[in-house]
Amino acid sequence: MGKTDFKKQLPSYSATRGEFTLVQVPVLQHLVVDGHGDPNSSTYADALGSLYPLAYAVKFLSKTELGQDYVVMPLEALWWSDDMASFTSERDKSRWDWTLMIMVPDWITGAHVATAREAAGRKAGGVRLDEVRLERYEEGLCVQTLHVGSYDDEGPVLQAMHEEFLPGHGLRWSGKHHEIYLNDPRRTPAARLRTVLRQPVERVGPVPPS
Repeated sequence: MGKTDFKKQLPSYSATRGEFTLVQVPVLQHLVVDGHGDPNSSTYADALGSLYPLAYAVKFLSKTELGQDYVVMPLEALWWSDDMASFTSERDKSRWDWTLMIMVPDWITGAHVATAREAAGRKAGGVRLDEVRLERYEEGLCVQTLHVGSYDDEGPVLQAMHEEFLPGHGLRWSGKHHEIYLNDPRRTPAARLRTVLRQPVERVGPVPPS
C-alpha cells in the first residue's frame, strides 16, 4: 500500500521565493480550530495541541480501517483583523484572529473524525479537541509566494503583495490571508523557515500585458 503525499500532487502547496504567482486553489477539506490573539499565547498552543493529535488519529484510522495511507499535511493558518496594517506594517499580533488548519483527504468523513476524536482524546486529551471541526474551504484564485525566514519578517513581503502586485495586476484581496508552514519551527532555525504566503483575490481591472 502506497502512501499519498498531497503536497506533491497539489500545485497550490508549492511557491517560489521572490515571485508572486497566480494559482487556482481547489476546494479542499481541513480539520480546523479558531482563536484570537498572539500566536505565542497559551490559547494558540492549546489549539495546536488539540489539532495535531486529531490529525494523526484521522491518518491512522484512514490507514488501518480504510486501507488508504497518506502523509499528514503541513499546518496552515488563516489570519485576519479589522485592519490589514496589523499584518503588513504594524504587526500587532494582539489584534489578530486566526483559524488553524490541517488538510485531510476527501474520503475522510465527519463520522471518521468523530471516531478519531475519541481515540485522540484517550491518548492525548487535547483541551480543545471538541472544538476541532471538519470543514470544506474554497479559495479559488489566489496570489502566493514563498517566504524564507522568520515569521516576523513577513511584513515587507505582504506589503509588496497588497500594495504593489495586486493593484498592478488588476486584482484586489477578497479573502483571509493564508499561510502554509513547510517547516517545524521547533526544529528549524528561524532563518530557514519556509512559509507559503497566500492571498485570495478577485479581478477588478484588465490583465496587464506580459
